[in-house]
Amino acid sequence: MSKVLGIDTSNYTTSAAIYDTDDMSVIQNKMLLPVKQGEKGVRQSEAVFHHTKQLPEVIGKLMNNGRVIPDAIGVSVKPRLEEGSYMPCFLVGEGFADSLGAVVGVAPDKTSHQIGHILAAIYSSGRFDLLQNKHSFAAFHVSGGTTDLLYCEPDDESILKITRIGGSDDLKAGQAIDRCGVMLGLKFPCGRELESLAQNSRAEFKIKPSVKGLSCSLSGLENKCKDMLAKGCPKEDIAKFCIMYVNESIKSLTSAFYESYGERTVIYAGGVMSNTIIRNSLESSERVFCEGEFSRDNACGVAVYSAIKRGMIL
Repeated sequence: MSKVLGIDTSNYTTSAAIYDTDDMSVIQNKMLLPVKQGEKGVRQSEAVFHHTKQLPEVIGKLMNNGRVIPDAIGVSVKPRLEEGSYMPCFLVGEGFADSLGAVVGVAPDKTSHQIGHILAAIYSSGRFDLLQNKHSFAAFHVSGGTTDLLYCEPDDESILKITRIGGSDDLKAGQAIDRCGVMLGLKFPCGRELESLAQNSRAEFKIKPSVKGLSCSLSGLENKCKDMLAKGCPKEDIAKFCIMYVNESIKSLTSAFYESYGERTVIYAGGVMSNTIIRNSLESSERVFCEGEFSRDNACGVAVYSAIKRGMIL
């Protein structure tokens, strides 16, 4: 039996998780980065500061204050596994993993935040067969920092070889949702509150998303929501319109993917995909979703990554 520690310090959340390879269970602990009312996020310098303060508390509670010693450590060190992908906030998690690894004699297994999201979705949905059978599949990574359509191929070195084949060319879905939410007086990040607000709406909308091939544009969504607010539209209707616009964009991109690549499994990952309105609209047998806690920022996926790299699973 092995216990694998995962660490993820994204631009939204300080996260840690323990993956038990014996029963494939995960326990996790995380804290959102504090954001002032009315603000639309935090600067990288602030994110580094807050992670530095929060990570010891998050890790301490998870590790039962020293009663759990990890057999392996996984950590996200950059947003994507590609040249030039970099955000200072991930340095906090990487530094902690390197220090802890030196103490316990385990070199950390380093990957990207994006691969962590996809592996968390695979874990939560139980679809390890996609890795075992070497099946290529598509993944949507939809969050505050990215709205990407990805072509994923199992890979011995990086676990997943990822190629971006589409997505948003401008504003990201999570950005649009957060900007709309802040405009409506909600607390950042706004996804959960915006969804709760939208569920009170009975309005129906005919939405034509801005989609061309495998690419979409979301830059006009913020202005549409501003116009609705200026015209006195109820806040719950604006919230529903915002979510349904994102939903129709993702739905159109999914159809475009099938047209280009044929029917195959599509995984939906990232914080935006924890939205139940979107999930209920898109869900089908070959469309893979995961539980909300494994869709939003979390460290489960990087723990799973380390377990795979160490040959503990698969």
